[in-house]
Amino acid sequence: MRRKIWDEIDHFFENSQRQALLITGARQVGKTYIIREYAKRKFEYFIEINFLENKEVGRAFDSAATAEDFLLRISAMTNVPMIKGKTLIFFDEVQECPEIVTMIKFLVDEGSYSYIMSGSLLGVELKDIKSVPVGYLKIVEMFPMDFFEFCRANKVSDEIFDLLQTAFAERKQIDPFIHEKIMSLFRLYLVIGGMPAAVNAYLKTKNIQNVVEVQRGIIALYKKDIAKYDPENKLYLENIFDLIPSELNSKNKRFILKKLNENFKFSRYENSFIWLKEAGVALPVYCVDEPVIPLVLSRSTNLFKLFLADVGLLSSMYMNGIQLKVLNGEIDINFGSVWENAVAQELQAHGFDLYYFNSKKQGELDFVIEQMGKILPIEVKSGKNYTRHHALNTVLSNEIYKIPEGLVLCSENIRVENNVFYCPVYLTGMLKKEENLDYHYEIDLTGLV
Repeated sequence: MRRKIWDEIDHFFENSQRQALLITGARQVGKTYIIREYAKRKFEYFIEINFLENKEVGRAFDSAATAEDFLLRISAMTNVPMIKGKTLIFFDEVQECPEIVTMIKFLVDEGSYSYIMSGSLLGVELKDIKSVPVGYLKIVEMFPMDFFEFCRANKVSDEIFDLLQTAFAERKQIDPFIHEKIMSLFRLYLVIGGMPAAVNAYLKTKNIQNVVEVQRGIIALYKKDIAKYDPENKLYLENIFDLIPSELNSKNKRFILKKLNENFKFSRYENSFIWLKEAGVALPVYCVDEPVIPLVLSRSTNLFKLFLADVGLLSSMYMNGIQLKVLNGEIDINFGSVWENAVAQELQAHGFDLYYFNSKKQGELDFVIEQMGKILPIEVKSGKNYTRHHALNTVLSNEIYKIPEGLVLCSENIRVENNVFYCPVYLTGMLKKEENLDYHYEIDLTGLV
């Protein structure tokens, strides 16, 4: 299965001489698999050290005072040749041995080998590291498969992606046959999601029940992590996690703390929400007071929606056979929660910070993002009444905000009406953040020098 992160890994090792690469991300998103596959194709020799499977390994490194000592211990643990310039050393599950992150500076400085690291819960585990080697470590976050990766896994050709890219850029209608086929794939994605094991189960068997079993296994694994990090019930992780589907299915989708405990305030739960976010399990979408740049300045910390990191996991947590209803496109149920979860997941995977806007006078926008120095308000419409969007119209007509265009993600084909871009929801991944630009600025100091 083609993953976008492959290109990032390749670019790193093609261009970086004095750094190690650390891949973070939630459990089961495919970190270890992609690293192994890359190593097989790009390096002559590959050494893998897993700190979770072999607890003794971490202890063996404790007494290593120098990079040379460290490498000597590695050589004693493997029969793989350690050839300078041709060997990739992979430290997996580094959350079990966070000291390795500090040591990596000295290994990189020693210069003989290439290094890559990975692990789960790194946002939680690595916060207390005494010395993060700034300049010696590049960190890349890996997410579940986005929709386009899912399409490629289902053998959609590059020609189709080129056609979709052109249609999106030029605001042209997509061939109706292709549009319907891709919409069918999107509905399938709402059920399968982007966890590689779930996608693989579908590709091998085409059996949704097999997929659901895999998804529930992943959820059980997440709950095992939650139990491990919440032994004294100081946090409220499992309660919050279990409430996500029902809260998203409520009218306003906002997470209501009273569902947990009538008397507790947000400050009592704040660390629990932070844990779920940092572990890569949940996606908070914060409310902003005004849709103006920069959004972070008007963010409310205690008003938010909480989505799951993977839409397939969300679908598997709903009862009453929602999978078949989604696949059949039945109109008698509300798909809003799963559609919005898919959009939130897609936006995050493409680097956007997640916000929504809610005002008693103006209404609620499902998402607002910053793109190309402007605010882009987004409405997600799973039903047929996709042209009804009072809040979007109100915000676009507000002269204070000066927002040039709004986006409605729906099941219909591309069209533009006034300053509203109606776009098939499966094209969310076409939204791109601007690349980091190199700004050169020089002050004229004539007369002072």
